Amino acid sequence: MSGTREMAGTSSIHRPHVRRLRPAAFALLLAVAGLQQAHAGLFDDEEARRRVDDLSIKTNERLDSGARAQLELANQIQSLREENARLRGQLETLGYELESAKKRQQDFYIDLDSRLRKLETQAAPPPAPEGSAGGAPQAATPPTPPAADPAAETREYEAALNLFKAGKVKEAATAFDAFTKSHSGSALAPSAQYWLGNAHYALRDCKKAIDAQRLLLATWPESPKAPDALINIATCQQELGDAKGAKTSLEAVLIKYPNSPAAATAKSRLKKK
Repeated sequence: MSGTREMAGTSSIHRPHVRRLRPAAFALLLAVAGLQQAHAGLFDDEEARRRVDDLSIKTNERLDSGARAQLELANQIQSLREENARLRGQLETLGYELESAKKRQQDFYIDLDSRLRKLETQAAPPPAPEGSAGGAPQAATPPTPPAADPAAETREYEAALNLFKAGKVKEAATAFDAFTKSHSGSALAPSAQYWLGNAHYALRDCKKAIDAQRLLLATWPESPKAPDALINIATCQQELGDAKGAKTSLEAVLIKYPNSPAAATAKSRLKKK
């Protein structure tokens, strides 16, 4: 009995202690759980920061790559602009030099034309037949055409040439055409025909220019202007897209006029083809 009471007493003594330990254990469990959650939360924050940092690095790298690409593109565009400006300048320079060369060539031919005219002699008109004094009347002869006036022809020719020099090409073409028709027998007629062809070329009418120069070759093949007329024909043929015809004309210069200054021009142009 007494043992039973003691046991019962002991049991009654320890039960309140057990009841006191349960809230403490519960609090400890809560603390441990809270620590785990805090640790988990801390891990989540670090992971988020790491991902943000990685994303920031990748974004910056992409931005840097884009910026470099834009910079390279801008440099390329600037280089192209500079190259375009350089080429435009070269083109303008070449155009100016070409126009200057054409002007020098035109001045050279005009000067050469003046020199040749000074060397050309005008054929004197044949003397009119005279009847013998006191003799039988002579048979009637057909009237002779009026004698040419070299001075008047020269003035007319010079007037047409001055129109060409002044840039009045259309008026010069009309004047040269009128001269060749009115003074076909004049020593200046081949030169007038030559400049008529040049005037048509200056007016950008290559077909008329070719016709005019071919007429010169057919009518005055021995004229000093004939070799240059062939060169001009070749130039027009080339511009019209007739490369074969241009080559034939240049070869004709070498065959027909091998010792002329135009032969050197023809030979040089044939080498480039």
